Amino acid sequence: MRFRYSAEEDGKPVKKAVVYTQDEHGINFPDVAAEAVHITERLRANGFETYIVGGAVRDLILGKKPKDFDIVSAASPGRIKKIFRNARIIGHRFRLVHVYFGPDTYEVSTFRSMKDGPTSNTFGTIEEDVLRRDFTVNALFYDPLKQIVVDYVGGMKDIKAKKIRPIIPLAHIFTDDPVRMIRAVKYGASTGFSLPFSLKWKIKRQCGLLEGVSPSRLTEEIFKIIHSSQAAAIVESLDSLGLYRYLQPKAAELFRTRPGFRDQYLRTMASLNQQGFKNLPGEALAALIRDCLEEIAVWDGEGGDQTLSERYKEAFAAARQFVLPMNPPRMELDHGVRLLFAEHGVTVKRPRFNEHPVRSRQRTAEAVERGRGADPATGSPGGRQDGGIPEGAGSGEAPVKRRRRRRPAAGRPATGDR
Repeated sequence: MRFRYSAEEDGKPVKKAVVYTQDEHGINFPDVAAEAVHITERLRANGFETYIVGGAVRDLILGKKPKDFDIVSAASPGRIKKIFRNARIIGHRFRLVHVYFGPDTYEVSTFRSMKDGPTSNTFGTIEEDVLRRDFTVNALFYDPLKQIVVDYVGGMKDIKAKKIRPIIPLAHIFTDDPVRMIRAVKYGASTGFSLPFSLKWKIKRQCGLLEGVSPSRLTEEIFKIIHSSQAAAIVESLDSLGLYRYLQPKAAELFRTRPGFRDQYLRTMASLNQQGFKNLPGEALAALIRDCLEEIAVWDGEGGDQTLSERYKEAFAAARQFVLPMNPPRMELDHGVRLLFAEHGVTVKRPRFNEHPVRSRQRTAEAVERGRGADPATGSPGGRQDGGIPEGAGSGEAPVKRRRRRRPAAGRPATGDR
């Protein structure tokens, strides 16, 4: 075990961090993504202090293989963008850089300062940046080149003690960012670590702050939970602390009012841990809305006069209401609903959203033109019983509008002769 020192104003050295070697932290280097190592190496070669940071380091120490790798550096976003041509700067208040390697994205941030308080968005040093992070287990810095872990806040001891301990004082940690309540519970449930009584008490007292969080951030957190390997444990913990009603109000209400729904919902979440995802569009949302639609959706239309289109529209509307305040893309939710219909042996054709009016008119005109010929198999025009003319189309060929060319005024040359 080694230590990192920093000089105070009077010149005296002060111990700032503990440095753990590979034998002490036990990280298996082959579990580190080669792209993350490459980014760190390139930035260090250009003279910038750089580390892998956050949940990836925590998971590596616990012997898990991380899904995502976040990187922090002394380099500014502009400088990072110049070093990596396969990068893009994102964000407004505090800019980050996404570095792309095929389908994988690596987020690179710059050390943030505490000069203007905990919500400051100015660049700083590693000593300041670590105090901006939420919990000690996520505030460890890993250098894959030297294979050392730098610990400023006792995160390594908390990992060994299996404890979630906040870095930011409890008086400010959730008022600055209410989403940290969700993260605290998520980290505890996914790792099996315990939350101190004072932290749980604060969460229960301030959970109402989540009402002011934007739907986009809640959507992001829900998707992280669904894709987690411990989705059922996280949902159960969130519900026990009164947080899940802010992420999924309809589901939390059904937990209390419909016997057996909570157990079935948790079983569905647990099945995600065993089956995983196949990277199909909408499958994450399908998992979220499955139990709700199983209660109310009419899959095959037996015993009713509704058409398939009407049954789909009702199911889609119910799914949209169920996931509020989440605001997923319409196409993504559409994929999820159609996947559930497909599980019941019913194929729903994909609707066209936001269709361009010109293309719509062109398709209508083509359909009318096809309707002029008779299909020998059915005896009807275009093979349709309704004469091949879609609803809303005219009985004749759709007119094609052409823009009239403006004639030049007398004494004024045409546009091409100027």
